[in-house]
Amino acid sequence: MTKITHGTIAAGHHKTAEAGIEMFRSGGNAFDAATAAMLASFVTESALTSAGGSGFLLAHTNRNENILFDFFSQTPRQKRHIGELNFYPIEIVYGDAAQEFHIGLGSIAVPGNIAGIFHIQERLGKLPFKAIAEPAIHYAKTGVEVGNFQSYCLNILKQIMVSSPEGKQIYAPTGEIRQLGEKIFMHDFANTLAHLAATGCQEFYQGEIARQLVNDCQEYGGYLTLEDLKSYQVIERTPLKVNYRGNTFLTNPPPSSGGILMAFTLELLSRIDLETVGFGTSRHLEILAEVMRLTNEARKDGYNTNIYQQDVAEKFLSEEHIAQYEKQLTDAHKWGSTTHISVVDTEGNAASVTTTHGEGSSYMIPGTGIMINNILGEEDLNPQGFHQWQENVRISSMMAPTIVLKDNQPEIVLGSGGANRIRTAILQVISNIIDFKMPVQQAVSSPRVHWENNIFNVEPGFSDSVIKAIENDDDQLILWNTKNMFFGGVHTVMETSEGVISGAGDERRNGAIAQI
Repeated sequence: MTKITHGTIAAGHHKTAEAGIEMFRSGGNAFDAATAAMLASFVTESALTSAGGSGFLLAHTNRNENILFDFFSQTPRQKRHIGELNFYPIEIVYGDAAQEFHIGLGSIAVPGNIAGIFHIQERLGKLPFKAIAEPAIHYAKTGVEVGNFQSYCLNILKQIMVSSPEGKQIYAPTGEIRQLGEKIFMHDFANTLAHLAATGCQEFYQGEIARQLVNDCQEYGGYLTLEDLKSYQVIERTPLKVNYRGNTFLTNPPPSSGGILMAFTLELLSRIDLETVGFGTSRHLEILAEVMRLTNEARKDGYNTNIYQQDVAEKFLSEEHIAQYEKQLTDAHKWGSTTHISVVDTEGNAASVTTTHGEGSSYMIPGTGIMINNILGEEDLNPQGFHQWQENVRISSMMAPTIVLKDNQPEIVLGSGGANRIRTAILQVISNIIDFKMPVQQAVSSPRVHWENNIFNVEPGFSDSVIKAIENDDDQLILWNTKNMFFGGVHTVMETSEGVISGAGDERRNGAIAQI
């Protein structure tokens, strides 16, 4: 799609995108569209995100404000003896691979999605909250059909989705998990959202919903207290800003990790003329593997231990620090349950928002239809080990909602799900657009790679001769047979200097775009 539009949205489900378009039809802006799409995703993509999860929204306004809204999970204010906790492992099988997650009431961190949506809507939206909640309420009441990707997610996560009576009622009312073509209804959530629209955000953090969540946590083995919920705040941060080949790159700053690590990788890439290297050549893949490896090395060298220091970004991205790794680069020869929404409007506003509930804790607040997160049970988010977190701090995330500006106007709006693969997926789409001049659909659908722990994962689509050329490297090479959600879901919107807006939903995660 490349016509002049009022607004474009790329998201992980066609009904998520349609919810945003409804806001444009009602006279709303990009932020109304983004918040309506977020609420809708709690119904349409309920295996990946929920009102009991958390996230980030990066905003560029038509007044040239750049704001990162941090509504990610906070650690509880106090700990309990591990023996008192309802916290246990489950194994999730992804085809040929298996991964362990920890769930239960002891895996729940303070949720931020509801606070974030209310805060952003009041701060930047034009429409009343009741209007942005309408599509989600409608979907929850009338049901959402299970598509291929939703079926895949539900079957992988069914241990979690049906482990509570409330979850069974939604996802397996007949005893079997909802199948392809069947509808998922969330009547309790429709009523809860209508109630929140009428009473406000405080009901979730201080009212009856909060008391039910806290009582169950205290009685059955969770950490959360009423004080944890009452004191939760959305934080407005200054986005991390980096120049990449004349483009201003805005992303999620510390204490989150994904944005700054991606910025570091871009700084290394900017030292190489990739256009002359060519997309998909063996040299291109070697360079990508090397910059990913060097970024992981740099992360261990002074970032992880200094994550809450005020000047960590300045030191990590300093010329001196990058130069140490640039020399190695020039000398070298060689599941994440998350969803993303990107929105641009013709008023000059752009929103990039990523949300998650982890895999879900398996606990749903009775009578609300809301599954709460398992952020304290996610290994990626607890690098020091489970239950070792510092009390009452924002948890560091790999989420990296990103906006690239050209001459102070939104040029590329993107982000991704995919845990540790988030930053490498976004990085490759940005490089495809800027370095290889690809149109947005090609940039998103082109094959990707991911290097981690001496394992180089490569999607199909590169030539046999290129694969043969990189097979002799020291890394273990894993060649995937099909494109997969492992490599992220980079739902992307682009705007040209002439005001032409185009979008691409990532097929790896059932991506969809909508325009008006």
